[in-house]
Amino acid sequence: MAIFVKGVIFEGVDTAAADVWTLEAYRARGGYQALQKILQTPIAQEDVISEVKNSGLRGRGGAGFPTGLKWSFMPRSFPGDKYVVCNTDEGEPGTFKDRDIIRYNPHALIEGMIIAGYAMGCRAGYNYIHGEIFAEYERFEAALDEARRAGLLGDNILGSGFSFELHAAHGYGAYICGEETALLESLEGKKGQPRFKPPFPASFGLYGKPTTINNTESFASVPFIIRDGAADFLEAGKPNNGGTKLFSVSGHVNRPGNYEVPLGTPFADLLAMAGGMKDGKKLKAVIPGGSSAPVLPAELMMACTMDYDSISKAGSMLGSGAVIVMNEDVCMVKALERLAYFYHEESCGQCTPCREGTGWLYRIVHRIENGLGRPDDLDLLTSVGNNMAGRTICALADAAVFPVRSFTKHFRAEFEYHIEHKKCMVEHKWC
Repeated sequence: MAIFVKGVIFEGVDTAAADVWTLEAYRARGGYQALQKILQTPIAQEDVISEVKNSGLRGRGGAGFPTGLKWSFMPRSFPGDKYVVCNTDEGEPGTFKDRDIIRYNPHALIEGMIIAGYAMGCRAGYNYIHGEIFAEYERFEAALDEARRAGLLGDNILGSGFSFELHAAHGYGAYICGEETALLESLEGKKGQPRFKPPFPASFGLYGKPTTINNTESFASVPFIIRDGAADFLEAGKPNNGGTKLFSVSGHVNRPGNYEVPLGTPFADLLAMAGGMKDGKKLKAVIPGGSSAPVLPAELMMACTMDYDSISKAGSMLGSGAVIVMNEDVCMVKALERLAYFYHEESCGQCTPCREGTGWLYRIVHRIENGLGRPDDLDLLTSVGNNMAGRTICALADAAVFPVRSFTKHFRAEFEYHIEHKKCMVEHKWC
């Protein structure tokens, strides 16, 4: 089995025991050449940002916002402290790519964050790591120590006069802290709840200072863009979808795992890389971008390429790249019940539509699944969802509504069968 982690291929080796994560191994792969390039040439801050813009790199955490454009929002002439923050709070069900970056290739992330700090005039950065992956947190701390000892972090990096320090921060496993302003609140030692916006983090972020927040994979892509050039990165993908992307493939496949492929790769090819459907079963549905992305039935998904535009046109989102594959035996009512329960449990409770609405969504789907569904329940789900989406401080309410809307749209017959017959449509078995 091959594991692809931002340009590094581990073929048939025990990656858990290998020293592929170390500074020595990273430098042997060309690591820190990009940092040397910008500091020793030197390259102007605005030129680094322009190169990232030209690469077509879009945020790999879910929203897909152009990374270079986001960097340009940072007021580089601001006289006080400014911060670079990495969002490794990987709590989206189905997503497990970022932990593999810091497990196998942490220096790519460190180098990318140093370059970002240079480009935006920041002297400090933080990597906020999900609370349930403590071994990876320790691995990242070890990589930071290596970088400091080598003079790649701290004062006067590589004798350039540029100084930058990077710290790891450990969360406690709260899904809501994946929302960038809730993450900032948690970093400040407060309860992790989203802030009202505006002001946006670019002007009022960590400790009230200008802050830029990007996903782990976004930062880890930057060294390759600077080292090899924006054009090479862009050409690895397709227009408006530059570069490669890590996809976390899980569910009913023979070889679940992380696969790095060019954006624009046909879904059928990605499925084949993951070994195809397990036990020869037929593909029924796919959630292409993590649990909050709308589900797509097999016929729509098989026509898609793995990029932002194709998935959006089909009615879903590329999101974090978490591809959840479901076979013909899956009860879609049961699957939605589990997703609805997750969002009910993870709502921070700050906004009434989300706090109350996620509970209603779960309880309605739960009673349908357990043979207590009512004829008007599907209309009630729609009504509750309409009173949640777009009415809260952050997007968690929308994330809870998207699966409900898409499951009941594409697989309505299964829900109606559950309500009418009080049992599952799949093979006519009880769930």
